[in-house]
Amino acid sequence: MTRSPRSPSTESTRLLEDSPPSYHSIDDSDDEPITPPSKYSRSDIVWILAGLWSAVFLGAFDGTVVATLLTDIGSDFNKLNQSSYIGTSYLLSVCCFTPLYGRLSDIMGRKGAMLLGLSLFGSGTIFCGLAPSMESLIAARAVAGMGGGGVMTVASVAVTDLIPLKQRGLYQGMANILYGLGAGIGGPVGGWINDVFGWRSAFLFQTPILVFSFVLVALKVNIDLPQEIQNEPVREKLRRIDFLGSLTLVGTVGCLLLGLSLKSTEELPWSSPLIWGLLAASLVWGVAFIYVEKCWAPYPVMPLRLVTQRTPLAVSVANLLTSISAFSMLYNLPLYFSTVRLESATNSGLHLLPHSVALSSGSVFAGWIMRRTGKLYTLTLISAVFTIYSSLSIASWTPDTADFHLWVDIIPQGFGMASLITTTLIAMIAGVYKEDMAVATGITYLFRTTGQVLGVSLSGTVLQAVLLGKLKERIQGPGSAQIIEQIRHSTAIIPQLEPSIRRAAIDSYADALRVVFICQAAINFFGFIACLPIQENALPGSHEEQEEYYRSRSNHEWSDEGSMVE
Repeated sequence: MTRSPRSPSTESTRLLEDSPPSYHSIDDSDDEPITPPSKYSRSDIVWILAGLWSAVFLGAFDGTVVATLLTDIGSDFNKLNQSSYIGTSYLLSVCCFTPLYGRLSDIMGRKGAMLLGLSLFGSGTIFCGLAPSMESLIAARAVAGMGGGGVMTVASVAVTDLIPLKQRGLYQGMANILYGLGAGIGGPVGGWINDVFGWRSAFLFQTPILVFSFVLVALKVNIDLPQEIQNEPVREKLRRIDFLGSLTLVGTVGCLLLGLSLKSTEELPWSSPLIWGLLAASLVWGVAFIYVEKCWAPYPVMPLRLVTQRTPLAVSVANLLTSISAFSMLYNLPLYFSTVRLESATNSGLHLLPHSVALSSGSVFAGWIMRRTGKLYTLTLISAVFTIYSSLSIASWTPDTADFHLWVDIIPQGFGMASLITTTLIAMIAGVYKEDMAVATGITYLFRTTGQVLGVSLSGTVLQAVLLGKLKERIQGPGSAQIIEQIRHSTAIIPQLEPSIRRAAIDSYADALRVVFICQAAINFFGFIACLPIQENALPGSHEEQEEYYRSRSNHEWSDEGSMVE
């Protein structure tokens, strides 16, 4: 039988398909050295990782800098009511464009896709520092988001090209340490720059790191694509870009997240024509996207044959759900301490410090376990249990809860979440064929970033709905409507209220946040359920074993196809 090239767009793979028997490493010992592939020297690896990870560090740094400066930026333009759109425009852009970079990295190469992402992120960031108006600043953040999601995705794809799967989790842990460091220092450094030089300088001062990363990527990231792709003419390479699929995907994700974000930030009712119109448009775009990917695109941006397989589907859903819960926790825990415990903004933020440390250590721990054992399934389930335990513990807080719990109960959430996103990323990569690796990585980041936006918007919607009902129950009489609106829109007013109304406001926030935390526990439980179908594939410990692993999977597929034909 003559083999024909396997089409990237074939949809013959059945839903929840079992993967082929995995290749087993001949040496699973813990003593194997961490060595780069033969074509790269150790110094090359160091410089490549420096270029890639400096961009990851900057992306995390930029996010917390912007969060810190929102009030000052809004006040400077005298448009504080629009300041939330600075963050929303960036996140929406990230969600819409992240999955495109997986396919672009297969067409342009890892270097080309990374440079594109850095160019968009860098130009958007610099324009933010020069923006003459709030509207132009929001547009500049959207441009930065077009590159920001790509930087994260392509960096992960490039490291996977360089590092064997068994060691890949450890390197992911190192990258997450840098990410956590960037997120941790972004707030205080951004605040200091703002106080000394002004908020525009917080954007412009990122330029040296951008240039450093750009130069290193341009000089050092020389990862070869397969010969058949390298030798293709430009016209054939352009055919690989799924323009229609990309457009319909952007419409689907963008309309959905924009509708939910407006529902939360603008407090519009579900019956608002704008809200249901956006959600209806998302549904229409979604149907069009599925049709294009299934019946039209020769090289789909999100192959349906991939996302309907057992492990990729489970990983995608698990990442979506756990990201919703994690970002809901990240945004609502400081709110608990400022509204229920009446602590200062500084002290409220400090309660996230154990969470940041747990994020870094959890990822490194997961990488170390996977390198030592070559397995990830049990670790994934335990990590998901940690997130459930943390959410339930925080939901049980009362005024009598000891200070020890107020600092420690958040740790399992950060540790479990970091471990989970590390193991599921490796499970996704190990569960697909080599040619699908870049696209699968992009899909993972898409579901993760979508979950982040949904976590913020949905938790805000639930919080405000419960809070409004509780405040109306507890505060009545003349002028109550105005007091309730003040409490809902400014937490700074709570300590200044008369004792009876202050107690009503505190109790109402406590009840509303408890509902949010219980919802987080439920979402984490469903995240645990989503992890159950993930398959345990062997993690090759060297590049030679990894190539043999991919060959064995391909040979198994060819033999299956031959059996079906016969």
